[in-house]
Amino acid sequence: MSVSLWLDRTSSNSKKQFDVAVIGAGISGLSAAYWLAKKDPQLKIALIDRGRIAFGASGRNAGFITCGSVEHFNRLVGTHGLTEAHKIWQFSEDNLRRLKEEVIKDHHEDIGFEQKGSFSLASSEVEMDELRKTANYMRECKIPVEELNVEQIQKRVGAIEFVGGIKYVSDASVDPVKLCHRIYDLIKDQVTLMDYCEVASIETHGASNLIHTDHFEIECDLAILATNGYSAALEDYFTDKIFPTKGQIVAFEPVKPFMEGPCYANFVLDYFRQLPSGELIIGGFRQLEKETEVGYSDHTTKPIQEALHEFVRTYLPQFKDSKVTHRWGGIMGFSADGQPMIGSLPNKPQVFFVGGHTAHGIGLAFNCGYHLANLIFGEEIPHFISARRF
Repeated sequence: MSVSLWLDRTSSNSKKQFDVAVIGAGISGLSAAYWLAKKDPQLKIALIDRGRIAFGASGRNAGFITCGSVEHFNRLVGTHGLTEAHKIWQFSEDNLRRLKEEVIKDHHEDIGFEQKGSFSLASSEVEMDELRKTANYMRECKIPVEELNVEQIQKRVGAIEFVGGIKYVSDASVDPVKLCHRIYDLIKDQVTLMDYCEVASIETHGASNLIHTDHFEIECDLAILATNGYSAALEDYFTDKIFPTKGQIVAFEPVKPFMEGPCYANFVLDYFRQLPSGELIIGGFRQLEKETEVGYSDHTTKPIQEALHEFVRTYLPQFKDSKVTHRWGGIMGFSADGQPMIGSLPNKPQVFFVGGHTAHGIGLAFNCGYHLANLIFGEEIPHFISARRF
């Protein structure tokens, strides 16, 4: 989002023209490009990223494809009412269904896709009471859910010191980078990838846009910002709407697979899963440094990394002697109300955007891309993802 004079590679003959330019080659940008290409196979689309495919949060998450939003379903009901909460939940169900129908198909092993559900674990009776309320609301909406006691939790996910939990039966998991490359492979004949290309600014002139990068100037009829947590670095409009928020993860060397499915704990603030190959990845504990886990730096910090390691030693004894293989951070886009947002910039109506997935990008972005394409083609979109709500 910034271009040094000394590193600028543009020249007088480096201008390129496209119908649509998508800025951001993560799950959001790829999804938007996919659905636009499907709606109009004649569109000439550019896909621009300052790194490479899935180099931001899309390649730095835990690979959960979970339904719902950042809050337990009961809290969603408390904010929106049962009917609206169910619609929001169904939006994420549609995301998974569309991914399976359009992208995953029979490529489960190629992209590490598993649909084994996910668990929310309670470490106290207070949290378990909330999970029971969640399960009751879900049953009322006929959403598949299972309640588990302490013995079942130990047997099925190998975690100790929890008093019980619930299982979201339909959830899934995936290798998020392989998923992104799979989407790109489906559209690469229609999309020009411009990786390692830093966008500095976007100018709108009448019905067209001029995108300034450190390599090309790109003229296009429509631009799409799929920059999520980095959106405010390009446009001030997002300053009070999408906030850059860091998440940190640790990976441990593999042990024999024993975990039935991915897990959340501590009111979904912490999360972990065992990969099919046996490795453990665990993230969370942002609450320990909530005031500083913001901004655009993806560095790891000692307090959070140590807390993640201690969680494993306490709750997942199978990994107590395993060595850490990777530590990393990623910048997510948290929206002001926890729901994603789709729309166009008020002062640049030819610049559309999608973002604010609030830690659920893999679980929401493909369906958001579908509705963004609909919006661009003049169709209605669900009001709870429309940026007009702000």
